[in-house]
Amino acid sequence: MSDLLERLRGRGWRMTAQRRVVAEVLDGEHVHLTADEVLARATARLPEISRATVYNTLGELVSLGEVIEVATIGRAKRYDPNAHRPHQHLTCSGCGAIRDVHPVGDPVDELPATERFGFSVSGAEVTYWGRCPDCVRTSEPPAPH
Repeated sequence: MSDLLERLRGRGWRMTAQRRVVAEVLDGEHVHLTADEVLARATARLPEISRATVYNTLGELVSLGEVIEVATIGRAKRYDPNAHRPHQHLTCSGCGAIRDVHPVGDPVDELPATERFGFSVSGAEVTYWGRCPDCVRTSEPPAPH
């Protein structure tokens, strides 16, 4: 589970009611919500919260390094509160669902020296693609009669 609220308190981040709701919505394991999903969930908890406040808070959390902005091809950006735990992402090419995964080894070590082109490589972001069980199930052809 994410410890986003504890990290923000530890930083002395001013915890207004609006900021708290956004952080609570984001807190958890395998949370990868779009800004509109954060807005919808935040509004359910605090009806007077504005779109601008949600978007500004997300931007601030990203700037602070407390939330990772996850970009996926052809889809809205998503926000990941697990910014302080090394992990990669497994993304469904059907519905866009994202899961945190923890492969063994460091992807930087997997890049051979001949492929570094003189770069001093300091990090890597790996995204694994596939189809989630729901999309696999719904794309299967119907059983013969």
